[in-house]
Amino acid sequence: MTISQVITKVKNNNPEADEKMLKKAYDFAAKAHEGQKRKTGEPYIQHSLHTAFVLAQIKADFPTIIAGLLHDVPEDTEYGLEEIKKKFGEEVMMLVEGITKLSKIKYRGIERYRESLRKMFLAMARDLRVILIKFSDRLHNLRTLDALPPEKRKRIAEETMEIYAPIAGLLGIWRLKWQMEDICFKFLYPEEFKKLEYKYEVEKKIERNQYAQKIKNILGQKLKQEGIEYKIEDRFKHLYSIYKKMQRKDRKFDEIYDVFALRLITPTISDCYKALGVIHTLWKPKSNRIKDYIAVPKPNGYRSLHTTVFGPENKATEFQIRTKEMHEESLYGIAAHLHYKQKGGSDYKTLKQPHWIKDILNIQRQAENTNEFISALKLDVFHDRIFVFSPKGDVFDLPEKSTPIDFAYIVHTEIGNKATGALINNKMATLDQPLKNGDLVEIITDKNRKGPNRDWLKFVKTNRAKEKIRHASKASKLEQIKKMIPGM
Repeated sequence: MTISQVITKVKNNNPEADEKMLKKAYDFAAKAHEGQKRKTGEPYIQHSLHTAFVLAQIKADFPTIIAGLLHDVPEDTEYGLEEIKKKFGEEVMMLVEGITKLSKIKYRGIERYRESLRKMFLAMARDLRVILIKFSDRLHNLRTLDALPPEKRKRIAEETMEIYAPIAGLLGIWRLKWQMEDICFKFLYPEEFKKLEYKYEVEKKIERNQYAQKIKNILGQKLKQEGIEYKIEDRFKHLYSIYKKMQRKDRKFDEIYDVFALRLITPTISDCYKALGVIHTLWKPKSNRIKDYIAVPKPNGYRSLHTTVFGPENKATEFQIRTKEMHEESLYGIAAHLHYKQKGGSDYKTLKQPHWIKDILNIQRQAENTNEFISALKLDVFHDRIFVFSPKGDVFDLPEKSTPIDFAYIVHTEIGNKATGALINNKMATLDQPLKNGDLVEIITDKNRKGPNRDWLKFVKTNRAKEKIRHASKASKLEQIKKMIPGM
């Protein structure tokens, strides 16, 4: 990676960007890190360049990219924050200071994990841009994990999966989330990764590409006839998300149908709806698979039209239709949102913060300790979603007012079926007690329990729990009938 590559990427997003300032930051960082090597053997400055390049890719603002070049200077060199302030201003210095504080977070089990989350949320509350630098820094570190000892690789991968990737998802920065998860998947589950990669990249790739090309040819011709400008891209599910779906639904790879989709990007919202009409004239849509997230965006701001049609050879084919701005916001989340606001003339300092950030600051002022802070935290990005933790430190998101039984069935069907009690934040609780954000939940089970109580249907919130309880109840009734009727 060179500073020229970083400059080119920055100028693509912002032609007015100060090239001299980028070179100045690079020269300062290169001098500060002179003689330092990474575990890979490459000069340390390469890490700074890669971090800045990722920030440019996700359309971070100019001061953030400068801070990305300088982010390790205070911790790893003789130059301090005052020197950075003198040369690059207070805003850049504050961002570097924020990332320096975050770098001290290490994953060391559930208690440290909760403290780490607290610090992460607070960093986001003070300035969202700090977390963008941390994600970019982490992604490059993951790309060079091979150079580290196995134990350290595992720790960094676990920390990423359990802290960084979920927060990247919360902020809608899916591009970074997917990349982080796939690299961690490779190190945490190497055998499963290899098998899935072979099926995905070798066995099915040619077949997928041929089918995608056929669709593009048919649709492209029709869109041209209708005078609609367009760009069609393949969209493949990432390996870890396929793996999770296989585990969650207990299916084989060949039984997962939405590993592939086509993304259609048009200039305007009006063109999005016109393109949807064209697709539906070409192929019959599945009526229950048409979703309009443009008229009604998802709670985290995601916008797009989705439809699944019976394409050539009667294959179920998914389309996502959106504008360029929507597409970039779907990949880069809050970073792209800020980019477009600034492009429209707003200064970062005057941009209205998401209201959930103000909530974080208010909760921090009132909370007496970390547990209280996490429990009270309300992340309104998801409005009706809450985060709860398992004793192992896994994060699960559930609908608001979910109960321990909902949680139990999300973890595993048998845990739900055998549940007899619950501990919430290490205190005994009833199975119908609504869970709150940040709760630590442990399910007490009895292996001799025959199955779930049908009365649980009165209070559970998730469809998964309802389905599992009904299924177990039907199976139990059938078993009773068999016993009553001899020879059945």
